[in-house]
Amino acid sequence: MAADQEPSASSAGTFQQAADQLKSAFESRLEALSSQGASPDDGLKALEEIRIQFTGKKSELSTLMASLKDLPKSEKGQAGKTLNLLKRDLELGIKEFKQKLEESKKAAELAREWIDVTLDDTYLASNTRSHRGLGSLHPTTRIQYEIEDVFTSLGFDILDGPHIETEFYNFEALNIHENHPARDMQDTFYLKDGNLLRTHTSTIQVRGMMNNKPPFKVIGPGKVFRCEKIDASHESTFHQLEGMMVDKDIKVAHLIYFMKTLLSRIFDRDDLEVRLRPGYFPFVEPGFELDIRCLICEGKGCSVCKQVGWLELLPCGMSHPNVLRAGNIDPDEYSGFAFGLGLDRLVMMRFQIDDIRHLHSADLRFLQQFP
Repeated sequence: MAADQEPSASSAGTFQQAADQLKSAFESRLEALSSQGASPDDGLKALEEIRIQFTGKKSELSTLMASLKDLPKSEKGQAGKTLNLLKRDLELGIKEFKQKLEESKKAAELAREWIDVTLDDTYLASNTRSHRGLGSLHPTTRIQYEIEDVFTSLGFDILDGPHIETEFYNFEALNIHENHPARDMQDTFYLKDGNLLRTHTSTIQVRGMMNNKPPFKVIGPGKVFRCEKIDASHESTFHQLEGMMVDKDIKVAHLIYFMKTLLSRIFDRDDLEVRLRPGYFPFVEPGFELDIRCLICEGKGCSVCKQVGWLELLPCGMSHPNVLRAGNIDPDEYSGFAFGLGLDRLVMMRFQIDDIRHLHSADLRFLQQFP
């Protein structure tokens, strides 16, 4: 039925026929609009015209509604129900079609305004002269992650600890007595409140003992601080990785096994030369120095190894009974080993870097060599 035709209001059947014709015409208009492939904006404008034509104040539906008063009382109920169902179907059809158009409009806007926040190398190289491409992990971070992967595969947990420590965690709990030279101002950065910047990651070991019950295996990587004279192999700020294993009947053989496993995986070679020599450290007994044949000079002598051909890599040994007691562990029941690995020195050996100061220089010319 055309929108400008007057319906016959003589019976409820006439209203049903008019409603069917009106719904059919409405669906045809929506189908035609959908097949036009118009833009979302044009589609919304056309849909509004359809809404006005079929449900507006001057629409055929409004005319049919107004004609209800002319029906006999016995037919008004059925005719009114028919028109209400028609009105519901028309409004629902318009609502669903409008929702599809709005979703299509939103998708088009997102596609038009989308920005790749990852910014690939091509974009950076062509748009910013000061950039040479995407950033990458610092070489020290790369080695730290590799070591963590090695130890986690061996069942170790990774711990962390604060940079600012008390004397108890940094010295006393590690069997470093009050008059030990390491507590002198020339080696340690003290703060005005009596605390200090940790001089080693062994503080993580102490906290690990207090928070874990044996048996356990832990490592603790992090940054440490010492009042050092800076040269090719020494820095005032550098990185260490502490390791500890506590269980019943732990021997030196366990320590040697884990150290050899670590170094062979990090350097990916089986011909590494290492040596274990006696060393004194208050927190282990017996204590050892594990040295590695200098990979910079292949043992011939250079500034990194101080011309001796060997580089001190890590102190290690069996955990001192006093240290275990400070961590609330009974040394008569449990034993353990501990080691402190110099991450920066390991990085220097791995990448054959001849000066530790490069690692903390923030010089992009250096860092860009490690993509």
